[in-house]
Parts: sequence; structure tokens; C-alpha cells
Amino acid sequence: MTMNPLHHTLLSAQPDEAPFLSTLDGETISYGALRAKVARTAAALAAQGVKPGDRVLCQIAKAPEGLILYLATVFAGGVFVPLNTGYTPAEVDYFLDDAAPALLILDASTQAARGVAQARNVPLVRPSDLTETSLAPLPPCPRKPDDLAAILYTSGTTGRSKGAMLTHENLISNARALQAEWQYQPSDTLIHALPIFHTHGLFVATNITLAAGADMIFLPAFDLGDIAAALPRATTMMGVPTFYTRMLGDDRFERAAMAHMRLVISGSAPLLAETHAAFEARTGHAILERYGMTETNMITSNPYAGARKAGTVGKPLAGVSLRLARHDDQGIGAIEVTGPNVTPGYWRNPEKTAETFAPDGWFITGDLGQLDADGYLSIVGREKDLVISGGFNIYPKEIETLIDALPGVLESAVFGIPHPDLGEAVAAAIVLRPGATADAETILAALAPNLARFKTPRSLHFLPELPRNTMGKVQKNELRRNFTGAS
Repeated sequence: MTMNPLHHTLLSAQPDEAPFLSTLDGETISYGALRAKVARTAAALAAQGVKPGDRVLCQIAKAPEGLILYLATVFAGGVFVPLNTGYTPAEVDYFLDDAAPALLILDASTQAARGVAQARNVPLVRPSDLTETSLAPLPPCPRKPDDLAAILYTSGTTGRSKGAMLTHENLISNARALQAEWQYQPSDTLIHALPIFHTHGLFVATNITLAAGADMIFLPAFDLGDIAAALPRATTMMGVPTFYTRMLGDDRFERAAMAHMRLVISGSAPLLAETHAAFEARTGHAILERYGMTETNMITSNPYAGARKAGTVGKPLAGVSLRLARHDDQGIGAIEVTGPNVTPGYWRNPEKTAETFAPDGWFITGDLGQLDADGYLSIVGREKDLVISGGFNIYPKEIETLIDALPGVLESAVFGIPHPDLGEAVAAAIVLRPGATADAETILAALAPNLARFKTPRSLHFLPELPRNTMGKVQKNELRRNFTGAS
């Protein structure tokens, strides 16, 4: 029997009348309506020339149509490539070149990218051109477990974005493992306030909801008023640490208001132990922290039933193996993983793929970790200089390359410093050429056309020279120490 594995896993078993999604303004979508809409949208994609294996790039504001387009692309045998709505046209141009898509989907909020798409002769459509079609539905396109379902771009330390390839099996195995670990049931209702252009909101939140036959309250963004309005109908919530620090600043989120909630989950950035303790004291809920990345989906999780240790990200999920390579005398080592959740590599980038896998095939995460006596993992640092701000991964080299190219700049160093709301804030130290002058306002204005706002440094520091060790390597730890609290 032919089958589309991911479509079968996510959309084959739910009763037609069961609710899938609702919005605060009254829109509702049942599973039956979702299946019909996905099948028709898949037919519209095929009519646009999308063939099995073709990439479909999508840069649109968060809306239910985004989930339909994801599922329809999988249904049609394509490869879904969501793009952060904050990306500038210059950044989108790179993705168009690298992914070589059959189609680009833009809405009213992302029309600035039309020019670069037209210059590359990439067909352009609006979401409504696909989701509001009257075409007859097609049967799901047969796919194999190791066929690609999605590509998620994540910036690299070279400044060039890498497309992490994710197969049907990658996504299925992770959805099933999380469903079991978190005891997700059809009776669950999720508050979905995450973006849907990265793995947390698109795959973790959406796929587990579909796999369990549960439903969600779909919010356009994180807003405290909207969260409060959705809370009485919800049983679960997924968020980044910023969500919970902001909720702690609002008196509406207290023990009685959250008494009916079953599970509160945090990921995408480190959760401070102080936030974990304060939230539990205020609401009675111990936040469940988990760990993953674009290339691996989720790797570990604190338990649903059992101790949720603040400052840790729990134990490996079922089917996932983890090891600490090159560990020191304190047991701190480089985190490497293997399992059905792990990417087969980076799109059209065999060199980076080879670098990211150990000789025996284990994936090198770039993070440093430590295991306690109970096998719980703590993330203690990063081998690379990744900054995670508000749940977004930001790689300093990309920003440094842009700053260094500006008139009067000799060199720069970009780093993360602790931030009570965002987890980390982007900061930059800049050395000017002799005799040159520049100010923060001028530099930020020059960066704006080519840098998404979430990547833009929140503080700039002009130095006579960058701190270096005896080998000439810039000491970013020293910069972090010196400028912590300066954002």
C-alpha cells in the first residue's frame, strides 16, 4: 500500500467533527474541514506546477492558512520551507537562490520580497490563491519515510544560512515520542502563541496536537491579554522563557486562574532557575523544560510524571541516544546525539554536513552539557557563539560580517549578554579605523536593510581594541563579563 507517512500520521485518524483549531475572534476548523482544505490546497499546489520533492517557500504572517499550507505541501509530496517574517528581501534572495523553490508564497505583510522573487523568475502566489481554491481534491502523494518533508534554515557561523533537511520519519518519530512523554490526549487544548516558521511552533506544537487528535487555540502572537482570554479553555501551553517572565509580571496569572492547566512547557532558550521557581510559587505549575534544535527536533525532556529539575532539560526521549564527547574532569562535554529525529544533513551543503557529524554518524550539536547522577542533562555553554534571544537563534558571524563591511569599521565582535526578558540580548563591540568616526545610530541604520530586527544588536560598545588571548583569539567571555547589564 502506498502512503504519505507524515500525512497519514497527522491527519488520518481523527473524527471529522472533532475540533482542531479555534481563534479568539470565533474562527473554528474541525478535523474534517482541515482534511478537506488540505486536499484541495494540495491540488492547487499541483496546479501551480509543484511536483514531488519541489521546495515551497512560505513567508507569511501567522495565520491558520500557514498550517494548511504546511500540511498541503506534505500532502502534495513537496518540501515545506517556512521563512521568518522578519527576514529582509536581501535575506530572502539568498534563500531563493539556495532552495531553488518551485513557488514562493507571500502575503500582504511580506510583499517587500516580491522584487527579488521576480528577479529570479520564481512564481509568486498569495495564500488565498491556494487555500481558497475550488479545485477537486487529489489523493495524497506517495512518499517514503526518508523523503524530505521540510527544510528549516538556520544561520551558520560562516554567516551563510544552512537548510536543515527534515524527513517524514524525522518529524513522525519526534511527534510520537513527545506525545508519549507528555501524555498528550485528544482532550488536550493547547494555547498556541508561538511563531510557525521554526521547529517549536510548527513541528513541536502543531505535530503533537495533530498526532494526538487534540485541538489548539491559535493566537497571532504572544499577548498577555490574549493568553488570559484563552486560559480558561486550555489544558496545555508551550512557550519560550520570555512568555513566562512576562506572565510573572501580570497579576492575572496566579494559582486559581491556572488550576485547570495540565502542562506548561518551555523551550528554544535557557529557562533561568529563578524563573522556574517563581512561576511554580505563583501558579503551582513546575514548568517542563526540554531541549532540542532545528537539526534534531527535540532531544531531551524533563518528565511529565516525575521530578522536573530547574536548570536541567531532562533525559533523552525514547529512541534518542545522547553522549558527552571530549568531556573534562567535571564531566562537561560536547553533546552529540543519534536517533530517528536527526537530520540527514544540510541542503546542498555536503561540506557542512560532513563537519557536523562525527565519524561514527553521531550528530554534533555544538552545545556543551553535563549529566547529573540521575541522568538529567544541563546545558552549560556552547562550543559556537550562538546567541538565543527571545527563542530565536542568532549567529554572531553573520552580524559581524555586515558590521565589518561598514565604512570606518576595523573589526567587530558580536556576543550575547543575559537579558531578563529575552534570555539573551545581542551586543556588539566595535573597533573603528584610525581617524574614523561613527555612532550607534548610524551603524544601526546601515544594518537595517540587510538584517532582521530580532538579530539587530540592542547595545553597541566602541572599544580601542578587542580583548584577545595569546593566540590572537577574541575573548568573547571577557566581553560578556564587561558588558552584562548594558543592554
